Amino acid sequence: MAPTEVLARQHFDTFNSLLEEYNLDYKVVCLTGSTKAKERREINELIATDNKLFIVGTHALIEDKVEYNNIGLVITDEQHRFGVKQREAFANKGYNPFSIVMSATPIPRTLSMIMYMGMNISNIKDVPKTKLPIKNCVIKENMRPNAYKHILSEIKKNHQAYIICPLVEAKEITEAENVTDYKEKLESVMPDNIRIGILHGKMKSDDKNDIMNSFIKGELDILVSTTVVEVGVNNPNATTIMIENANRFGLAQLHQLRGRVGRGAYQSYCIFMDSSDGDEVNKRLEIMNTSNDGFFIANEDLKLRGPGDIMGIRQSGDMNFRIADIYNDAELFMKARDDIEALIDEGYSFELLGLNNSTGNVL
Repeated sequence: MAPTEVLARQHFDTFNSLLEEYNLDYKVVCLTGSTKAKERREINELIATDNKLFIVGTHALIEDKVEYNNIGLVITDEQHRFGVKQREAFANKGYNPFSIVMSATPIPRTLSMIMYMGMNISNIKDVPKTKLPIKNCVIKENMRPNAYKHILSEIKKNHQAYIICPLVEAKEITEAENVTDYKEKLESVMPDNIRIGILHGKMKSDDKNDIMNSFIKGELDILVSTTVVEVGVNNPNATTIMIENANRFGLAQLHQLRGRVGRGAYQSYCIFMDSSDGDEVNKRLEIMNTSNDGFFIANEDLKLRGPGDIMGIRQSGDMNFRIADIYNDAELFMKARDDIEALIDEGYSFELLGLNNSTGNVL
């Protein structure tokens, strides 16, 4: 299950390529919100009857009318884009299936669940040797011409660039950059031969796919987009991303956006445009400027936003313990968790350990 149709289609194509490469006798289907009624009925019938099937899709996969035959593995990609109940609904579609959640940037709540709820975690901490670390910089408005010069220099090397804007259209209540006006402004300062496209969530699905395919094929030099490209866009030739009004985004989203570049063997760059002088904003951007490590960023996000409810649905906010401090005593929490798991493995019950069996919280 993926959060966007673009990403779902990408997974669909990847699975088909792998099945062909390894000569596997399986089918792949893709179910999204834009799937036509006739095709949807055919896919639903396959899902309900065929065991040898890879099923890829968006939130459409957790609709009540989608019935699975014998689902054995549930994977939620970009899990931070889904709510707790949505992920549970997906996992509950089968009879106790294996469940995997994936994300490049764990949100604070996920980190707290890892610490306390015994989730098994696999960390990929290193990038492939063929990839270089992304170079970051935070700039103010007076440095904008330099940023555009850098983008042009990368285009001259036959590379491409993203420019991310918070809005689709201009609004009177905010001065945030928007994609529709931004393209016109960009065209006025860029050479005539620079090919610029725009992408946003209000576009029709087919139009979005056409724009993305054009960008991936190298038919566009610059893609001006909203955060619709946050996940699911894989273009190794894109080497620069410039994020307008970066101070309006959270750490997790900034890290996800930065992940649109650095996907090939070329040196890549991320430019954060800071439109605010607030201390908190500067602190977030400084964290992004100094680290490409998603787990470090998630820990800093945990300190800034709090972990939310471990068993509930609140994604962030302070968690108040009577004695311990979630940040300063993190290592002690981890040791306590390991000790409790060891005692349970030895046969001790929750009641004997002084735990509430329904929540796992210390009484």
